[in-house]
Amino acid sequence: MLSSQQIAELVKEGKEKSKPRKFTESVEAIITLKDVDPKKTDLNINEIVYMPNPTGKVAKICFIGSGDLALRAKNAKVDLIIDPSQLENYAGNKKEAKKLARSFDFFVADTALMPRIGKILGQYLGPKGKIPIPVPPQASVEAIIQRLRNAVRVRSRGSLGISVRVGTKDLEDKKLAENIEAFIQTVVKKLPAGERNIKSIIIKTTMGKPAKRLVETQ
Repeated sequence: MLSSQQIAELVKEGKEKSKPRKFTESVEAIITLKDVDPKKTDLNINEIVYMPNPTGKVAKICFIGSGDLALRAKNAKVDLIIDPSQLENYAGNKKEAKKLARSFDFFVADTALMPRIGKILGQYLGPKGKIPIPVPPQASVEAIIQRLRNAVRVRSRGSLGISVRVGTKDLEDKKLAENIEAFIQTVVKKLPAGERNIKSIIIKTTMGKPAKRLVETQ
């Protein structure tokens, strides 16, 4: 596997392959896989990566619930709160349910509402990998929301390449490398043979050429 220094060097190379632009480019990390069948369900990667450094994009979060949890979610400045009584508005309303699923990066919900949410919104949130994160009454919904703000979701989508935005070009190489390491560690845990299933790591900016390193494992 690549060391922290090697990843930082790869980030630097990826930046150097990008010409100056009039806008701040995003930086994307791509993991390519080997010796796996991406069509098999055991490689259905759908994970949340909690980035240690800002990615330049703040996740939009919807909370579903009421009472004290909803009040605490509101104080945590969640983007939208859906009261349980409002759930019925989405039942049979395909257009609004799809719009809701598209509009938010993450959904958080009172644990007690999960069966009802699954019945009404499951067919819209499930395919997007956005089934709500259940929150028990005594849990710190504020901490969950705060952590999700800088998180990203990674999915295999039936291919041998898994990509994610890890930051912007103006972020320090070291911080970008730390985000990339968090991404790699999350994916490795879900692979049948761990890091042995990783073929290469690729870094590229929005409009830049890719910088690539093959991964050698013991």
